[in-house]
Amino acid sequence: MNIIDILSLDCIKSAASVSSKKRVLEEIGGLITTQNPDLSEDEIFESLFSRERLGSTGIGHGVAIPHGRVKTGGKSIGCFMQLENPIDFDAIDGKPVDLVFGLLVPEDSTDEHLQILSKLATLFSNEAICDKLRQASSAEEILTLITNWQATTD
Repeated sequence: MNIIDILSLDCIKSAASVSSKKRVLEEIGGLITTQNPDLSEDEIFESLFSRERLGSTGIGHGVAIPHGRVKTGGKSIGCFMQLENPIDFDAIDGKPVDLVFGLLVPEDSTDEHLQILSKLATLFSNEAICDKLRQASSAEEILTLITNWQATTD
């Protein structure tokens, strides 16, 4: 599964104005439910928040990949937020986060979950693409950057 298979334009937000990790998780719920009305914002938030309690999904270098599992919904779905101002996310390097990729997978999709997380880690370990994502001025530009990056890695 490719990142672009789980990410739609409606689930990308540029210059998102949020002030806390909790607000980021709530915003992810709002973005995902626009495309998946069978999921509830509360269900998404609880899944993401439960995972955060196990340890921060802030992977360092200004990036976080909050992820969780849900009982409803038959497919994996992602959303991307470029934050207007970096926020504390308890990242492993202690630095604030300004790029967030939220991921939800069906409860029984363990292998797919790990494959997607691996691809996301590869994407966000590329400093050049992260810099471009930070500079992007629209959701369309962000989707194009991720699509082009994906095409070069296949």
